[in-house]
Amino acid sequence: MAEEHKKLEVSIWRGDAQQGRFETYEVPAQDNQTILDVVSWVQQNADPTLSYRFACRVGMCGSCAMMVNGKPRWTCRTHVKKVLDGNKVAVSPLRNMPVIKDLAVDMDPFFDKWVKAEGRHHATSTRHDPMPEIRPDDPRRAIANKAIECINCAVCYSSCDTVAGNPDYLGPAALQRAWTLFNDAKDADRQSILDAVSGAGGCHNCHSQGSCTHYCPNELDPLSAILGLKRATARAFFKGGS
Repeated sequence: MAEEHKKLEVSIWRGDAQQGRFETYEVPAQDNQTILDVVSWVQQNADPTLSYRFACRVGMCGSCAMMVNGKPRWTCRTHVKKVLDGNKVAVSPLRNMPVIKDLAVDMDPFFDKWVKAEGRHHATSTRHDPMPEIRPDDPRRAIANKAIECINCAVCYSSCDTVAGNPDYLGPAALQRAWTLFNDAKDADRQSILDAVSGAGGCHNCHSQGSCTHYCPNELDPLSAILGLKRATARAFFKGGS
C-alpha cells in the first residue's frame, strides 16, 4: 500500500445544525475497520470533545446510526473499505432530526411520532388474566411478525424524503409500528390506530419512494406496512368508519 494511503482522510461534522462545519482528521487505516472504529479513534486520539452515540457495537441497539457519505447507516456494521471514496469518507449526524452536538441527534421528535401514531399496545386483558394462545400460523400474526425486529435506529426516518419535506409526517418507523399493532390479535383498539394514521401527517402522505425499505439495516419493509395502512384506512372510510 502506498504511504499516503495508510492514512484515511475522515471528514466529521462538528457543531449543531445551525452552526457547524466538517473538520478533517487523518486516521490510521486498518485491515478490518468500521466507521464506528474510525469515529472512536478520532474521539480517543485526536479530539476528546467529539460527541457521538454507540452501545453494543454488534448491530443490536442501533444507537450508532449516522450519515456516511450522505447515506444513513449503522456505523458499527459499515466497513470502511466498502464506503471509501479513494481514501476519504464523510460522517455526519442523521438527517431529519435536530442535532444536539456533532454526531448526536435529538431522538425525541422521532419517538413523539410513535405516540401520535398510536404505536403503543392497547391491552385486551390484564396481568391477572390467563395468557391467551396466539397461533404462530395465524395470518394476522404472520403480518405482525414481519416488523417486530425494528430496533428504533431511525435509519428509515433519516432516509425519508417525505419527512425532509414535511416535518409533520409521522415517518416510516412509527407507521410500521402502527401496522404491526393493527395486526396484533392482542391489541384492543384497531380503530384508534386507523384514526391516528389517516389524519394530517399520516400514511397517505407517503410518496412510496421506498428509501425506508432500501436502507433498513434489518431488511424490514416499512413501505409495505405503510401501503397496508393505506388500504386499511381506505376500507374503513368506505365502510363508514372515521
